[in-house]
Amino acid sequence: MEYSELIAARYSVRAYRPDPVEDEKLKTVLEAARLAPTAANRQPIQLIVMRTAGREEEIKKIYRRSWFVQAPLVIAVCTISSQAWVRESDKFNARLIDAAIVADHLILEATNLGLGTCWIAAFNAEAARSVLQLPDEVEPVVFTPLGYPADQPGLKIRKSLTDLVRYEHW
Repeated sequence: MEYSELIAARYSVRAYRPDPVEDEKLKTVLEAARLAPTAANRQPIQLIVMRTAGREEEIKKIYRRSWFVQAPLVIAVCTISSQAWVRESDKFNARLIDAAIVADHLILEATNLGLGTCWIAAFNAEAARSVLQLPDEVEPVVFTPLGYPADQPGLKIRKSLTDLVRYEHW
């Protein structure tokens, strides 16, 4: 798929078929995440792949929508703050940006393979830490179900470029 078509085709899937995701497709999606750029190539991330079958109630503690566990897989993108690049001038830690880029690569590759995803940041962080059994230094940043869509994309509403872009200064 042409890149511009791919980014237009991506949408937030909120209904999934029960069909399993082939191991090769999962590996391809994870490889896309691995290849994502991160600040100073530190890769301060960990991906946790959860199979939902038999764990629906436990995983739903993270995000309580029923469609969250319809997909056969849920992937967590986590960061390790101490491994991330930090800007010297103001001590800005790039871990959250790194996680967002990794998640975006994962999501776009999934779309390219005919799989559906949905970016979830409105999760219960305490429940996520418990379900994932995270060490203290690991922070969950974003989740996505991964599976075959059982719905169709709706109308995408986006601001115009003139509302988003400025040239030369504010």
